[in-house]
Amino acid sequence: MRVGVVVYGGLDETSGGFRYDRQLVDFLRAQGDTVEVISLPWRNYWRGVIDGLRPAVDSRLDRPVDVLVQDELCHPSLWRQNHRLTRPESVVALVHHVQSDDMRGRLAGVRRQIERRYLDSVDGAVCTSQFTRRRATALGATFDESVVAPPAGRVAGRALGDQQVRQRAAEGPLRITFVGNLIPRKGLITLLSAVDRAVNRHGMTDWQLTVVGSHEANPASASRAVDKATELGIADSVEFTGEVPESALTAILEASHMLCVPSRYEGFGMVYLEAMEYGVVPIGSSNGGAGEFIADGDNGFLVDPGDTERIAALLADLAADRDRLTDLGVAALDTAAAHPGWDETLGEVRALLKRVSTARASTGIHGTKSHRGGKS
Repeated sequence: MRVGVVVYGGLDETSGGFRYDRQLVDFLRAQGDTVEVISLPWRNYWRGVIDGLRPAVDSRLDRPVDVLVQDELCHPSLWRQNHRLTRPESVVALVHHVQSDDMRGRLAGVRRQIERRYLDSVDGAVCTSQFTRRRATALGATFDESVVAPPAGRVAGRALGDQQVRQRAAEGPLRITFVGNLIPRKGLITLLSAVDRAVNRHGMTDWQLTVVGSHEANPASASRAVDKATELGIADSVEFTGEVPESALTAILEASHMLCVPSRYEGFGMVYLEAMEYGVVPIGSSNGGAGEFIADGDNGFLVDPGDTERIAALLADLAADRDRLTDLGVAALDTAAAHPGWDETLGEVRALLKRVSTARASTGIHGTKSHRGGKS
């Protein structure tokens, strides 16, 4: 196949969605497909919407490929472009999460309509969770073809053995880790408040918190988090590492007992699965796709966004009950071992791309769904 992959910026971004995009490009090339990465400039949302009207963007997208895969993150720049395209045989959206689910403010309704219009312009969709596909459908999207292809982790199974997890659980202070860009959606302020409550209301005494993630994605949010730790009087036990190389993140996960990222919303939650590969017990968001692999109380926990009291109680309970912490960590390892690997997931994606492109070729009618008269 000839495949174009559309992303913002480039494939070297650090978020989970871009890691998925990189894995897909590498997998397709390994199967003998020709893959061209098409990079669009990062914009704020409304500047991206304006790009969606510009012929210059159209000319960058109109490539003679069998299928044009578009990271749905780029939808502000694409919502009016697909109907102009004549050279790609088909367009498939790679939907990591439905962005309008986490939009607030008086223009949120307009943004939902823009995202819906984009989703109605594609021939097929790859969704990273059942939750994400349901949310896209609820927004009004109708796809000729779609597949749920969840991300894999970093190490394809278990990074540690049961005995290592058991020994770690019995040792030292409760080591809590947060991994993610320091942006409001990820819930770091909630976690800091929960740690303070665990200490002052639930009697947790022996703990450490490591915060891993970029301060540059939202400097104001990062600064508020650092100030919050100081304000609460817990800063001496909180380490803000910023972004770290892969080797350093591996060392942090190997040493951690719990990962807590109480996001407002996660389409899938790759970071939870990656922690589980190390037997690290996740506290994840109940709002999103994490419930498709985190079984609350069995291999981790799901908490409602902003529920500082439940997070505090869980941290304090597990700091005191190392036997339960051990059982949860081993169960997390088992879950990670049973989760589909990248080859299985991306094989499903490639099969969908081939079905969509073959279906288009068999009609003898060229151009995308939008160009042929679909909604756009």
